Amino acid sequence: MNAVYLDNNATTRPAPAVIEAMTAILAENYGNAASVHAMGQRARHAIETAREDIASLISANAADIALTASGTAADRLAISGLVAAAADKRRIVTTTVEHKAILDPCRRLAADGCDVVRVGVDSGGALDLDQLSEALSPQTAAVSVMLANSETGVLFPLSEVAKLTRSRGIPLHVDAIQAIGRVPVDVASLGADVVSLSAHKTHGPKGVGALWIRPGVRFVCPQTGARTARDLRDGTENTAAIVGFGAAARLAHSGIASMPDVAARRDRLEDAILASDHDATIAGDRSRRIPNTTTICFRGLEAEAILIGLSERGVYVSSGSACASGSIEPSHVLLAMGLPMEVARGAIRFSLSRDTTDEEIDAAIHHVREVVGRLRAFVA
Repeated sequence: MNAVYLDNNATTRPAPAVIEAMTAILAENYGNAASVHAMGQRARHAIETAREDIASLISANAADIALTASGTAADRLAISGLVAAAADKRRIVTTTVEHKAILDPCRRLAADGCDVVRVGVDSGGALDLDQLSEALSPQTAAVSVMLANSETGVLFPLSEVAKLTRSRGIPLHVDAIQAIGRVPVDVASLGADVVSLSAHKTHGPKGVGALWIRPGVRFVCPQTGARTARDLRDGTENTAAIVGFGAAARLAHSGIASMPDVAARRDRLEDAILASDHDATIAGDRSRRIPNTTTICFRGLEAEAILIGLSERGVYVSSGSACASGSIEPSHVLLAMGLPMEVARGAIRFSLSRDTTDEEIDAAIHHVREVVGRLRAFVA
């Protein structure tokens, strides 16, 4: 049985060039980058080259890139660093459909007395810009908004969000983790002040992320007191993972060119499933989203049963964001969009990669039809 992996928003398969670059570091250039001897300095050079490649992916300067232990760590550092730098301001504005990496630290800050405002979305997952504008006040320390939703793929209009925040002098954090390698990301065009990235969503290794901080933005690491990107991470760097991120970033540039083909395969998967099951619907706006993602809701069925049936056939998908995929509860994203419970409970996310083939899509369509058909017959 050939595996059909369609869970790339949870993680991607590391590219061969990434594995090769990491293996060379682990086997030959394993020195501590803080050491002054030649091996240590070779490791330092490898890290700085990777930092440049990561910066190039988002059209930024390497000096403004902080390397972190993960994308989640980058998100948490972004929120805490902006709030710590604005001690006199106690409001944080985010959205109802953010990843747990943002919602969880916001909950902790709310417990510490911060005023956390969560802006809603419409039935298509589009951000309510009027509600966002109303939420901004002189007491707002930061706004945190994702570029692409990890479950529906819906893209937020960041340039419009940035106009609202800049007109009020409020720093904007953008979680671009699901977007890099799938759509072009340019920090100047985004209008962001802080941007989070992660390696393993774009064929890099797990356990490494990055945070871009616009020069001049007030930012303080609560743990160390550091104020510049290069000083934010303490301890010995994970050289192999950082080099792997750099290699993945280089590949992501060329990978963007293949995204129209990925979108075509995603659309073919959607159309075939919708044609075979008239109780299936797409969650979110189909016109403005990243090209690899779709969440299909099978009204009246349980996502867990579909996941198990597909997994037994070697088709690997998920029922929500990666950190919630072990839960049988409906996605908070879909509920925030106003989907009925009987629809949200049957939501399956299919997320392709640039390596997904037509044959894999054909196999996925076949197995989804069979699994859903049997479940429909069972509950009828």
